[in-house]
Amino acid sequence: MADLEERATVVASDSRQAGAGVVVRPRRADDLADCVRVLGDVHAADGYPAEWPDHPADWLTPDGLLAAWIAEWDGRLTGHVGLARSAPGDVAPALWSHHTGGPPELTTVIARFYVAPTARGHLIGARLLSCAVAHARALGLHPVLDVLATDTAALALYRRLGWTHLGGDDRRWASGRTVSVHCFAAPRG
Repeated sequence: MADLEERATVVASDSRQAGAGVVVRPRRADDLADCVRVLGDVHAADGYPAEWPDHPADWLTPDGLLAAWIAEWDGRLTGHVGLARSAPGDVAPALWSHHTGGPPELTTVIARFYVAPTARGHLIGARLLSCAVAHARALGLHPVLDVLATDTAALALYRRLGWTHLGGDDRRWASGRTVSVHCFAAPRG
């Protein structure tokens, strides 16, 4: 585990060189209050998450979470990404398996990914994804994700970064709401 944390820190250090004042590092427990605050800003601006969780700090730490990172810009938390084992009902691992022939257990899910509205346009999202992808690969796993079809900015980001579109699906949430999602896989590395 220490070796994986060291690799994540190396990736984060490399990210620091890519832009002035931006640092990507592993998330600590004492970051959660700021993560929730920024998530609230994202929710107000973009509607992500589409259904506000009753306990946002718990939502940011789902079962199966393997690791999480935050981005800081000039000392302020500006973004978050998690890497988790797939949960029941996750479509992206099954679609990846169908496309590649590999078992879905060889995937990991990019989760709880967001960047503060005021910090966009500075490659922060790309840096966060880079850390998560590098960590997944160090674990021998292939990163996948899903995104709401209505989140056009996120869809554009994944396409711009070379993620492979695996397909789409409609999901019925516990609230009764039906949403359309698109699933992606990270570029082969």
